[in-house]
Amino acid sequence: MMNNLYLNFASYLGLGLLMLTAGVGLFVLATPKIKEFELIGKRNVAAALSLGGKMLGLAIVLGAAAEYSISLLDMAIWGSIGIFTQILVFFVAEMATIRFSLQTAIEEDNRSVGVILFSLSLAVGWIVSKSLSY
Repeated sequence: MMNNLYLNFASYLGLGLLMLTAGVGLFVLATPKIKEFELIGKRNVAAALSLGGKMLGLAIVLGAAAEYSISLLDMAIWGSIGIFTQILVFFVAEMATIRFSLQTAIEEDNRSVGVILFSLSLAVGWIVSKSLSY
């Protein structure tokens, strides 16, 4: 019985980390104009806030998917829904800020934009995670 607990822990942890990595990868692919890793290497705080918020938002969603799921497949399905929701909200934010480009703001290290994107990612992650409960 005890081995089953460790196996379940390792399985959910492994899937969660895999999905987090995939989610960040999808964000990078979905927003190819924003070179966040490159900008972070140049000490761009806005890029770090933006990407960090995405990671935390995804982690909140994936944690809830693990908590509320009835199986690894269920976690994978709801985690995927959460990842795509986070990406969708980023594009909605880009459209909502029609007066300026988020890409340009991040490239120029506009930290106020970085903080808003960080906050938006956490807020959406929190709402999506609470929506995953049965």
